[in-house]
Amino acid sequence: MKTALLLEDLPESQVVLIGVMQTAFSNIRIGCESSVSGALALVSQYQFDLALIDLSLPDGDGTSVIEVLASHNPKCMIVVATIFDDDEHLFPALRAGAQGYLLKDQPTDQLVNQLRGISEGHPPLSPAIARRLLDHFRTESEQSLPLDRAEDATLSVREREVLMQLARGLSVSDIALLMKISRHTVGDHVKSIYKKLNISSRAEAAIRAKGMGLL
Repeated sequence: MKTALLLEDLPESQVVLIGVMQTAFSNIRIGCESSVSGALALVSQYQFDLALIDLSLPDGDGTSVIEVLASHNPKCMIVVATIFDDDEHLFPALRAGAQGYLLKDQPTDQLVNQLRGISEGHPPLSPAIARRLLDHFRTESEQSLPLDRAEDATLSVREREVLMQLARGLSVSDIALLMKISRHTVGDHVKSIYKKLNISSRAEAAIRAKGMGLL
């Protein structure tokens, strides 16, 4: 049974998102909170497989919950569920550890499909958010093309292979098994990749890998 955390303060949105998760994953158990403090209390007591996190809450920013989840519950798939599609909300959430970013104003069937894609290694990203990420990195590349090429060039053959598998959604253990190297070595490669490419999440890794032609 999957265990999920939903952080959402609007009752009508709670109902919709609970329905989305129950449709996407059979036999899922959901803990629902409407405040940052309440969510942090749950995170301190339980481990979660999935978390849907709103960003604007009555007592603070959901990004603070993302940071704690990413640190204390690293196996949790952390997905932002919000109405905000601007860079000021998107990139801090990804840097904090979010691995997906969904816009709540999408049709519910799209939200269900995006969550179901997790099992196939697809980062749950709304189309508008995926386009924004691509545009961001494209603009960044145009502004500092020599630097970006230099960053890509500094990745070793092994690091490029790890990046490709990471972007496909494989776990560190699965990558280690596939490449016949230790989990520790894979972890070192991931740290090096994130540092060299200045990224901090699987979502960013997937976008960068696609831009490098690895997917």
